[in-house]
Amino acid sequence: MKQLKTGSFYGQTNQTTHLPGITITDTEYTLDKVDWHYHENAYFTFILAGNVLEGNKKEVYNCSAGSLLFHNWQDPHYNIKPKGFTRGFHIELQKHWFDSLELKQDKLQGSFSIANPDVKFLLYRIFKESKITDELTGLAVESLLLQTLHKMQFDNGRLLRAVPAWVDRLKQLLHDEPAKGYTLHNISQILQIHPVHLSRDFSKHFNCNLGEYIRKLRVEKSFSLLTDDNLSLTDIAFSCGFADQSHFVRCFKQFGGSNPSAYRRFLLRGC
Repeated sequence: MKQLKTGSFYGQTNQTTHLPGITITDTEYTLDKVDWHYHENAYFTFILAGNVLEGNKKEVYNCSAGSLLFHNWQDPHYNIKPKGFTRGFHIELQKHWFDSLELKQDKLQGSFSIANPDVKFLLYRIFKESKITDELTGLAVESLLLQTLHKMQFDNGRLLRAVPAWVDRLKQLLHDEPAKGYTLHNISQILQIHPVHLSRDFSKHFNCNLGEYIRKLRVEKSFSLLTDDNLSLTDIAFSCGFADQSHFVRCFKQFGGSNPSAYRRFLLRGC
């Protein structure tokens, strides 16, 4: 089985950013199928555009734009790409980077998908920093990565505690259709729990209120559409469930840290 060294990924490399212990690679997937292989470093894969299927020994992930995976080092997997343009970026973390910061890499075992919108917003900010490339890029990327790993470990800690069945059902419902016009009443009916119970306990499991979480998911969905330059910002706003473009822009600035036009320029660079 082939081992890929630091900065090596199958496909066309658009850009590689080397930082101490961290390598960021912007890649276009060009091969229909990539056989079993593994990488020498732990790394994130974030799909910016298109689709790819990735399988490991335990699971198969159907990844579309906005999908985020984490792989521990030397975890074997394969890829199958449907027809069409697919682009992703990868953040490799070398073992000495973990060791220098006294981080526990062994807490991040195997390969897994990350659905938390807050983690994805951090990854989009890292992608943006990789395109700026000034003397502060390394500082910014490392700070954002530490926030990312802390958030992931915090989420894993919460998973170890008992979580009511309605939490997973609600998460699936909102992630599948973030643009739908929800009300507290109809969500409560779907979950078959009292609205007071839902309102009271939601923040315990999602770390924000219900309306804020849905806005986050709508902004997250918009990132996956910004790579399509045939769509206007108004088109994207309506597709994601926003009342109008101005509402979309306000929410995007709140969670995305910039305006959508600026982010679109970063996302389309290198395509």
